[in-house]
Amino acid sequence: MALAYGNYHPADDVIRASVPKLDLDSTFEQKNNIAKTVESELDKGMSHYGYEIVQTLIVDIEPDVHVKRAMNVINAASRMREVATEKAEAEKILQIKRADGEAESKYLSGLAIVDGLRNNVLTFSESVPRTSLKDVMDIVLTTHYFDTLKE
Repeated sequence: MALAYGNYHPADDVIRASVPKLDLDSTFEQKNNIAKTVESELDKGMSHYGYEIVQTLIVDIEPDVHVKRAMNVINAASRMREVATEKAEAEKILQIKRADGEAESKYLSGLAIVDGLRNNVLTFSESVPRTSLKDVMDIVLTTHYFDTLKE
């Protein structure tokens, strides 16, 4: 065959006709389809000479060095984007947990203040004769009012 064709190979024409229709990822994914196309086209051409093409194999697809570098850059950028997304998601979860903790802390602090105020009002009303809970609350509110005016 090498003598008849020289440096020309009929399989090259079939590959050149089918590969440019695909992007690089599809080329790798459709290796078997390209091989079947080469097989059928070569079988048509070679059957006139009494040859039957039984099977063709595409062993490896070797893109240009510049294409490989570009693919590596694209893959690295994609992974960096995934890392950034995961970091942002982790930070979001931390902020939510921190906010939940602060909210719980403020809630419990509020409960403690209310319990303390209730105990103080009850103690004051029990220790001073003839004072009602309302009288004690009026005193507390007036005190808070004056404290607010000072600030």
